[in-house]
Amino acid sequence: MLVLGIDPGSRTTGFGLIDVRGNKLSYIDCGCIRTGNGELPARLKQIFTGICSVIEQHEPQQVAIEEVFMGRNAASALKLGQARGAAMSACLSHELPVDEYSARQVKQAVVGAGAAEKGQVQHMVKALLSISDNIAEDAADALAVAICHANTHASLLRMAGAKSFSRKRLR
Repeated sequence: MLVLGIDPGSRTTGFGLIDVRGNKLSYIDCGCIRTGNGELPARLKQIFTGICSVIEQHEPQQVAIEEVFMGRNAASALKLGQARGAAMSACLSHELPVDEYSARQVKQAVVGAGAAEKGQVQHMVKALLSISDNIAEDAADALAVAICHANTHASLLRMAGAKSFSRKRLR
């Protein structure tokens, strides 16, 4: 299963692709769609066409995207939401299922701590996927989203396949 992870941004949108076979993750590709300083509608179009190009080139089966993080600046959060919408629309126009994960979920899945720093995420992504080259932070974040999805998807499949479970109370 090929998974596309997306770290949306109105100026830089990261993408990362991994191949998932059982519990083995393999690095395929990653990069950034840089939109520059133009007007927001033009930047959103660049995000849309950039994600469409990645999808057409690699043909992923599933997509995972990071949710909007609400910081102190509401205007920035709105622009981020619009960039996220452009990326999601590109995926949906190719009939791909899109799953969403919070930044905390992604960090927890990759580093083991929901409050991990960006550098820790980047280090663990490189270690988990055996990447020796330097990768951009946004691309590493997108790969982390894909890893989070792969781990979550595998856990859900294991739970769905469970033959029995205990109803005992945890104390």
